[in-house]
Amino acid sequence: MSEQEYKHIVRISGADIDGQENLLQGMTKISGVGLRMSKTIINKLNLDPHSRLGYLSEEMITEIEAVLKDPMGSNLPEWYVNRQRDRISGRMLHLIGSDLDFARRSDIERLRRIKSWRGIRHSLGLKVRGQHTRTTGRAGMAVGVSRKKL
Repeated sequence: MSEQEYKHIVRISGADIDGQENLLQGMTKISGVGLRMSKTIINKLNLDPHSRLGYLSEEMITEIEAVLKDPMGSNLPEWYVNRQRDRISGRMLHLIGSDLDFARRSDIERLRRIKSWRGIRHSLGLKVRGQHTRTTGRAGMAVGVSRKKL
């Protein structure tokens, strides 16, 4: 592998990733792709997980992006996707990058709009998933603690 085909920064699905990262860990830098999805894509495309991202060809990058865009079309199980039965389309989707952020924000906004318990907790900035709040999750500075001046 010559120096000419090495890229210091690789852009995959809208994320800039350092070319020094190995393939397995580097793909997890994409929002919406975890270690399991990264391993599955690497095995699906018969890539070396220990090779560096900087040595990937443009064809391999487009193949990775195609699998990320439509994992169901690449014969991955339907439980691999991170958006099962989408509310709007009713399909199994795998969202990555800014699409994932937008979907998360719109879900929280929908909970606030219908005034569900979780939506109220989100709007008040409190814990949402049933955690205790008596001693944890406190925000702001400590009250009533003063130090002696020397």
